[in-house]
Amino acid sequence: MTAPPQAADAARLGAVDVQYLDDGGARAALVVSALPTFAALTEERTVLVEHVAEYRPGRFYERELPALVQVLSGTDPLDLLIVDGYVDLDPEGRPGLGAHVAAAGLAPVVLGVAKTRFRAATHATEVLRGRSARPLYVTATGMAPADAAELVRSMAGAGRLPDALRRVDRLARGAAPA
Repeated sequence: MTAPPQAADAARLGAVDVQYLDDGGARAALVVSALPTFAALTEERTVLVEHVAEYRPGRFYERELPALVQVLSGTDPLDLLIVDGYVDLDPEGRPGLGAHVAAAGLAPVVLGVAKTRFRAATHATEVLRGRSARPLYVTATGMAPADAAELVRSMAGAGRLPDALRRVDRLARGAAPA
């Protein structure tokens, strides 16, 4: 496992999110920073995806992964990528979205940051931020869990959700890129 990337050795860190649209499509969003704190964003982009797979319990990645591939295909490779959800769904390593993102080669280090607890994900590290008593649930591949939690804890923003994750969520919901 590795320590959190520093600006000198991991110049491209990203976060992605997907919003599903009423017409059956989706909008995928990406923010990129050169800083592990994501204090300054260097790139924002969105793509519209015409068709996405239907939701199937236990196979969420089939719906989300193609949209993530599409939004990442138009940008330089990333050293670290944060996804909205889990890398592993349980301590035995049942793959979640983040594991499928890593297996697809979209980034060598993938962090999952989930806003809600998945009952089987007892291995996820709880991270409290801001004044919130509700934790974020952090999982990772390519980085030690404690280091991943510290990276999320140190991300810019005073609230429960780091500013970069709030921004990528807004982009996915339709805000215009900067």
